[in-house]
Amino acid sequence: MTSQALSPRPDSQPAPAETRVTPMMAQYIEIKAANPDSLLFYRMGDFYELFFEDAEIASRALGIVLTKRGKHQGQDIPMCGVPVERADDYLQRLIGLGHRVAVCEQTEDPAEAKKRGAKSVVRRDVVRLVTPGTITEDRLLEPGRANLFLALSRRRASDTAWCYGLAAVDISTGHFVVSETDGPGLPAEIARFEPREILVPDVVYDDPELASFWRETRIAITPLSRDGLDPASAERRLRDYFGVSTLDAFGSFSGAEIAAAGAALFYIEKTQLDSRPVLNPPARGSDGAALAIDAATRANLELTRTLAGERSGSLLATIDCTVTPGGARFLAERLAGPLTDPAMIRRRQDAVAHLVENATLRDRLRGILKRSPDLARALSRLGLGRGGPRDLACVRDGLFAARDLGLELAITPGLPQELAEAGARLQSLETAVADELAGALADELPLMKRDGGFIRAGFLADLDELRELQQDSRRFIAALQTRYATETGCKTLRVKHNHMIGYFVEVPQNVGEDLLKEPWKATFVHRQTMAGAMRFSTVELGDLESKIASAADRALRIELGVFEDMAQKLVGLSAAIASAAEATAVVDVTAALADLATRLDWVRPTVDAGLAFTVKGGRHPVVEAALKKDGTPFIANDSDLSGENAGCILLITGPNMGGKSTYLRQNALIVVLAQMGSFVPARQAHMGVVDRLFSRVGAADDLARGRSTFMVEMVETAAILNQATSRSLVILDEIGRGTATFDGLSIAWAAIEHLHETNRCRALFATHFHELTALADRMKRIANATLKVTEWHGEVVFLHEVVPGAADRSYGLQVARLAGLPPAVVERAKVILGELEKSDRERPKRAVVDDLPLFAVPARAEPPQPKADPLRETLDAIDPDQMTPREALDALYRLKARL
Repeated sequence: MTSQALSPRPDSQPAPAETRVTPMMAQYIEIKAANPDSLLFYRMGDFYELFFEDAEIASRALGIVLTKRGKHQGQDIPMCGVPVERADDYLQRLIGLGHRVAVCEQTEDPAEAKKRGAKSVVRRDVVRLVTPGTITEDRLLEPGRANLFLALSRRRASDTAWCYGLAAVDISTGHFVVSETDGPGLPAEIARFEPREILVPDVVYDDPELASFWRETRIAITPLSRDGLDPASAERRLRDYFGVSTLDAFGSFSGAEIAAAGAALFYIEKTQLDSRPVLNPPARGSDGAALAIDAATRANLELTRTLAGERSGSLLATIDCTVTPGGARFLAERLAGPLTDPAMIRRRQDAVAHLVENATLRDRLRGILKRSPDLARALSRLGLGRGGPRDLACVRDGLFAARDLGLELAITPGLPQELAEAGARLQSLETAVADELAGALADELPLMKRDGGFIRAGFLADLDELRELQQDSRRFIAALQTRYATETGCKTLRVKHNHMIGYFVEVPQNVGEDLLKEPWKATFVHRQTMAGAMRFSTVELGDLESKIASAADRALRIELGVFEDMAQKLVGLSAAIASAAEATAVVDVTAALADLATRLDWVRPTVDAGLAFTVKGGRHPVVEAALKKDGTPFIANDSDLSGENAGCILLITGPNMGGKSTYLRQNALIVVLAQMGSFVPARQAHMGVVDRLFSRVGAADDLARGRSTFMVEMVETAAILNQATSRSLVILDEIGRGTATFDGLSIAWAAIEHLHETNRCRALFATHFHELTALADRMKRIANATLKVTEWHGEVVFLHEVVPGAADRSYGLQVARLAGLPPAVVERAKVILGELEKSDRERPKRAVVDDLPLFAVPARAEPPQPKADPLRETLDAIDPDQMTPREALDALYRLKARL
């Protein structure tokens, strides 16, 4: 709803009472007008209220009751609300649905507002904008998943080409990375970061060549105006934010990268308002450092999510043996961007190998790591002013764990470079503030700092006194009563309290008369005369009452002061703490991969700059893990795509359900694992670095985009044929299956020729077009392989073993029967298949199709009659309960003779 629609009537005549805008509603309209693209959470007491169209949207999205509050311009004002205590739950649901939320808080005490007049409205203002990429609340985040937003910029690279700068920021951890790519590589780079939100300049968002990409992506898109996005303004914003005079200390950045980083900071300032997140200085990877994997390939290979969108069942879920949240995120980052530098890959492998060989060290490190909480996210919340006592404890425990980890690595000789550098960073960490936190924080901590009670007893004498006064006021009153009774000689003197006069001294009337005289007159001030009693106040009693009344507030103020002091100390050490958190994550990932390799018998692959690709006894890590739960062994298979000047193509035929797709995927996953620095599921592996990984596996339509299954297949295949290089690995499954037989066969044939002659890449190509196997005789770098299968008593048995050669049939009818097709359909298909195969040997297929009565009414297939089974008949005639042991043995031999 626009601000004009919400504004008061402009005419000068007084509005009717039922349409008059109240001061509170006028305030709401003003704040909402400043945040038109967000749902406004308007704080009223213990609730966040929403009005007008916001209320209608939230009511539908959250399933909460829509009510009304007064009238505006003659119409009821829709209203709904959520409790402040449960606001995180509702925020999570709204953000998940793609909404943005402006959180509007009371910025003054209601008592101060009353001083301006009885009808004065408490001042309110938006304190933050909550968007998918700027969430920091622990309850709204997945511990093992980064919550990135991505800022883009664009610069002209040539007359016909653009280059794009990308800045990925996770304000929940301070992670800040920039990169640059060309136009064709932009989708793959976006997929690598897997952001929750993308900031796109208007000019890029409106580009006709990219408009469909922004429209079709499932990531939240936020267009930005061009103001302030030029490199000069962006560089100034970066220097000011990090307090430096030049960016040279952070590295060398292109103009596009600086513009993207500046846009990211602009968005942080816009959404976080007065809060300043603790960010690491921007870091940049070298060009070509990461294996390029486009979005379709990531989805097909199910690297971090299954095709159904679940983490369970993905490669990441299978290999994640980390024990810290930061380690889990770092593992996902490595998996998303495998390396292409053999030296860096070997460096990571050396570290994993060291912990594979040193099980005792690995176990000690993992034992320490299990005590390490999410250091980075706790520090970020403290920096933003949204932290609580438990975040202080989290940083304390994380610092202690980092210190112990550094000490463990310091006493270990012969560490490889990766672990040695991590150990050096941990050993340089200053932990004095952690010791101070250990002395300051109580054992049991509240969630919110406003609840108080988080400072340990004995840490501050003033605080202890206030708590004692607050919690044990009766003892102070009793002590004062005893002293007054002794001094006056009145044993019946009592100190009491009521809401009218507060604390007072009550004595019998005869004693009270004496207290009105000297020397007591100066000490006891008369307040009331009762029937048979008199009441007095004293300066001491008044002071004590004031102390007791304000003790809780003063105690909380002291605790909050300690909290802010500690938080500021930690924020001041943010660079060192962030470095320690990163080093901890490195050790966690290395130890986790070593543990994985040890338990699952994975091997260290050889990765070099050549074009080799040899895997002996390769296995699919996800499928093997699933089979292991049922006690079923995985059938390992070899593959060899090695070439000297160009890669080889392995053409794979075989039955449906024989394991072709699994075989294709496992080789791609072995590449990803090897180049991220992990060991791999194989007996032996040797491969040249892959620069781009492409996968076209499976079939699915995309009706929302107006694409059929075949169109999706062709779009993905076109991307592969246009981009693959001689260093790429291509995985293709059933190209051409989604159209007519001859069309599909010709497309698959031409695609193989293009891969062989133009792309010259290493490739695995699975197909049911058996005619393609003839290409192995015509092209020297193509070889045939098939999945073994056998039949047993009419049943097809898949052996899942890849062997050289070509398949002569696909066993489709057997698979159809296993799937539960009606017997009549299967029998009819057998008849048709027999005619087709017979006619194919006698004359061209077109004539066969014309002659076959395919569209005639098929004869009704009689239900198959059970065949005579002499062995079963003999077994049925045996009654084990009536047989002697000797008779049973004789019967067993007779049965054995019949087999």
